[in-house]
Amino acid sequence: MKQLALHWKILIGMALGVIFGLVMSYVAGGSQFVGDYIKPFGTIFINLLKLIAIPLILASLIKGVSDLKDISKLSQMGGRTILTYISTTLVAVIIGLILVNTIQPGKSISVETRKELVEAYASDANQKREAAAKQSSAGPLQALVDIVPSNIFAAASNNRNMLQIIFFAMFFGIGIILIPEKESTSVKSFFDSFNAVILKLIDLIMLGAPYGVFALLAALVVEAPNLELFKALALYAITLLLGLATMIGVYALFVRVIVKKSISFFFRGIAPAQLLAFSTSSSAATLPVTMECVEDNLGVDKEVTSFVLPIGATINMDGTSVYQGVAAVFIAQAFGLDLSLAAQLGIIFTATLASIGTAAVPSAGIVMLVIVLAQAGIPEAGLALIFAIDRPLDMCRTVVNVTGDAAVSMFVAKSIGKLKN
Repeated sequence: MKQLALHWKILIGMALGVIFGLVMSYVAGGSQFVGDYIKPFGTIFINLLKLIAIPLILASLIKGVSDLKDISKLSQMGGRTILTYISTTLVAVIIGLILVNTIQPGKSISVETRKELVEAYASDANQKREAAAKQSSAGPLQALVDIVPSNIFAAASNNRNMLQIIFFAMFFGIGIILIPEKESTSVKSFFDSFNAVILKLIDLIMLGAPYGVFALLAALVVEAPNLELFKALALYAITLLLGLATMIGVYALFVRVIVKKSISFFFRGIAPAQLLAFSTSSSAATLPVTMECVEDNLGVDKEVTSFVLPIGATINMDGTSVYQGVAAVFIAQAFGLDLSLAAQLGIIFTATLASIGTAAVPSAGIVMLVIVLAQAGIPEAGLALIFAIDRPLDMCRTVVNVTGDAAVSMFVAKSIGKLKN
């Protein structure tokens, strides 16, 4: 097994986890055994990745910004990064809306199935509505206020505060640039060494990746709801998967036409990060591996990856954007509502902002979906309709998020001459 590349080990771990979960589903007490003795190892693996996420962002961004030497480079790279991320997000929402209006998956849900799903997942839906209510009740500029932390240590205590960590890291890095070099040398040396230590810790954590994804997939299989509910929502899942696949195609075209790299080169290089993203459903947890793949396999300079990828893991949620559009219209169709053009344009705007503000953690997108539904006048109770299959689809969405981050980093690197030939 030592001779195998990491992504093959992860793939084998995923396959064995699914098989083991299926077998244990038919064994008396099997589900309980997986929950008690297998799932904890998956949880530990995700916790280790989350543990390293904030230190990685602090170290890599501070190092990346301070290495730019002058503010003009920062504004050049930052402007291209943000503009590209927003553009791909808009494309993703539009793709989702086109597909869901064409296929109309919500029309296939019967009244009986709808009632069953609402009853089964009403408590989960209520929790998400309460979380979203806190965000939707805030003022129009609250999102801007939330970016600036009042206490960096409090912000660093929660992985959902990634934008605050990024703000502080960039602010700190700018401070290093603006002071005389002789005064910044010791600080830069510290963060260079700190970054090297974090990268080594990532290598150690990834030794357990095949076993972590085995545990995660086995637990997912045994905890799956009634199969009849999956069948009722199959068309919705197919629509969303088509949207995600289309977005992957957009990235492939982007890499081939704009970056001038072969599609096979791109997907071979990013494969380990994609597989881990599928297993963890977290762009933040996958960030260490994404950075390693983009630097080592795709030839993007560290100066670019340390700046572009941490920001992408927080604001570039193209998979989530496709999901917001498909899920909102699907729920409206399931309730027999016909959305006007104005309402769907509103979904595009709101879903774009929602995806930017979505935390890079599992299932965070469904919290933001409540805001999208409220804006379009769609019953929030419809959240219960998609809870049954949200987790596996969330895994697929995260793959798209991570792939988009990698593609944009290649584009930014090429635009400033930091991409190896």
